[in-house]
Amino acid sequence: GGPRIRGRVVNDIRVLRTARGLTQQALADAAGATRQTIIAVEAGKYSPSLELAFRIARVLGAPFEAVFAYRDD
Repeated sequence: GGPRIRGRVVNDIRVLRTARGLTQQALADAAGATRQTIIAVEAGKYSPSLELAFRIARVLGAPFEAVFAYRDD
């Protein structure tokens, strides 16, 4: 194969969520996810589906690119 591309999805959910006074539970409820899922996504341990990622950005009132980014490691 060719060169291996390594990277990861990072996010600013916690910063944006706290700036808006939302708890993890409130964000989860509004985005249609469980609190456990939001905790894992915030911690970078779980990558959400594209649909959930866009719902999280919408609830946070931020452009997708302001919430999620892809970083080359």
